Amino acid sequence: MAQARELVIAIDGPSGAGKSSTARGVAARLGLDYLDTGAMYRAVSWACMVDDVDMTSPDAMLERARGAELLMGLDPTDPRVTVDGHDVTAAIREPVIADLVSAVARVIPIRELLTGRMRNIIAASGRIVAEGRDVTTVVWPTAQLRLLMVADPVERIARREAELAGAAGHERVVSSIVDRDRKDSTVSRFGTPAEGVTLLDTTRLGLDEVIAAVIAMVPGSLG
Repeated sequence: MAQARELVIAIDGPSGAGKSSTARGVAARLGLDYLDTGAMYRAVSWACMVDDVDMTSPDAMLERARGAELLMGLDPTDPRVTVDGHDVTAAIREPVIADLVSAVARVIPIRELLTGRMRNIIAASGRIVAEGRDVTTVVWPTAQLRLLMVADPVERIARREAELAGAAGHERVVSSIVDRDRKDSTVSRFGTPAEGVTLLDTTRLGLDEVIAAVIAMVPGSLG
């Protein structure tokens, strides 16, 4: 049997643009692996939190990140995340982690460390949908399909509230999205597409429409 050709779909974008749901849907329909790169930062944030790491100390956070045994499940229907043997799939979605993750993500050595791990995962898979903040530009700029997903801020806030199902108040959701965009923009470019990256505005599109649009962009001989 001929070996399947490499297919990497890289999706960037701000919080609430629909990256995760779209990436998982595309991966499931095309039989590809799935990698949530943002979950890796959340996992390190969780590890720092449970170990009472000083979140104002880049060196302390980096030390914890280096020592974390981080395993990323690649099944788009059930992407489990494990840190040091603990399943943290649900824990890293708690609002408290959202409050911490920007502090971790802004530490350049941590970004470099996790970028290396992301590249190893993508290379080992070869056929994968990877989504996050700078997958199209830093992590895997040679992806066969590179997309920047955006949406109106009001729509992004509404989506995040629906996702959290009332677990966080409106003001906290607004703050988490607006503040996260502002903080992350200091180390990651996700507002405008880089050269060769296709812009996809999902504001007025349903999930199935977005998934179909992405699949339609996949080179025919690779899908």
